[in-house]
Amino acid sequence: MIHQNRINKLLSQLDDNALIIISTNPEQFRNGDVSFPFRPHSDFFYLTNFQEPEAVVVISNHQCSMFLRDKDPAREIWDGARLGVADAPDTLKLDQAFDINQLETQLTHLIANDSVIYFDAKPCELDAKISTLLSDYNVNSLQAPLHEMRLIKDQSEIDTMQRAADISISAHEQAMKSVSPGMFEYELQSVFDAGFVKNRAQHAYTPIVAGGKNACILHYIDNNQPLRDGDLVLIDAGCELNCYASDITRTFPVNGKFTKAQKAIYQVVLDAQLAAIECIKPGVSVHQPHKIATQIIQQGLESLGLLSPGEPLTKFYMHGTGHWLGMDVHDVGQYQHNKQHRAFEKGMIITVEPGIYIRKDDKINSIYHDIGIRIEDDVLVTDTSHQVLTGNLVKTINEIETLMS
Repeated sequence: MIHQNRINKLLSQLDDNALIIISTNPEQFRNGDVSFPFRPHSDFFYLTNFQEPEAVVVISNHQCSMFLRDKDPAREIWDGARLGVADAPDTLKLDQAFDINQLETQLTHLIANDSVIYFDAKPCELDAKISTLLSDYNVNSLQAPLHEMRLIKDQSEIDTMQRAADISISAHEQAMKSVSPGMFEYELQSVFDAGFVKNRAQHAYTPIVAGGKNACILHYIDNNQPLRDGDLVLIDAGCELNCYASDITRTFPVNGKFTKAQKAIYQVVLDAQLAAIECIKPGVSVHQPHKIATQIIQQGLESLGLLSPGEPLTKFYMHGTGHWLGMDVHDVGQYQHNKQHRAFEKGMIITVEPGIYIRKDDKINSIYHDIGIRIEDDVLVTDTSHQVLTGNLVKTINEIETLMS
């Protein structure tokens, strides 16, 4: 059924005569007549809890209506059951429902003369049709209030994200136990494929399984190279459960034992990550974890002779230290208010993922060549501090080597 409490909270932030229109994602075709697995649009699902394509919800202070596909016995033989127009009001707790094919004739009837319309068009045929129907109206964006709501998770969302984190933790542990020199990256990825599917989850994003020098490519997704004895492998993989994501990265030795150089770089990243996590609590600037992590990594690389004092860190660490996490892996919500970094609030969930990436360079001691390390966890802001949702996954050098042995 629809999330009436969320709808009421959203409406309370808008004009009394607000009219909200949100569509879900279209089906995406992979090739020919083969589609990708359907996934509803996050804003639409957040308010409606409805997971069929070709649907539009129209919400005002007076009523909640939905346009959706009607029952079609011939198509349902091929594609599965549909909720249908007749059952939608009772099942979803709507005021009324219409066939999606009636959108053009019925939508304008739902708009009162004084309606303040909120609609954000996506690049798809359905939204183009809605935009055409609204061409004579002044249309406002709903993103600011709705995305701020999504940024603060309620307990049911936190519980789902904890379950997603637990599924991903189990897969990462199994990967550490399964890896061996000579395996291909895609073989290690299959551990996550199986672990997620058996828990009725799927990948929240294309997984990164990067051995050796591939770990220095931030968004490496080819996952098709052999894993070599003596190299590290970086795995950035997390599942999505009921439309909520987890996001974990661990880096570990293919043969189960870190080299001295690998240990040195790994410990710098780990120290930075632990300190960045430790600062998270309500009232602290959301920029503070990145500030702390970069300071520690700068000092660590200078002490190892890999950076000269004052030399830019971006040579080895070129990305942010975290991002919001929720229904989208890079979730919605602003990081700044009035050009100032905002403060953490209870219910926010953020990743903390510092890294160091050292490519071959004649100016660098070869023992450090092709070392790419990132460590990432999912952190919930609590009443007075924080909770690491992925905290049960090993990440110290001793913990990893012990598990792999």
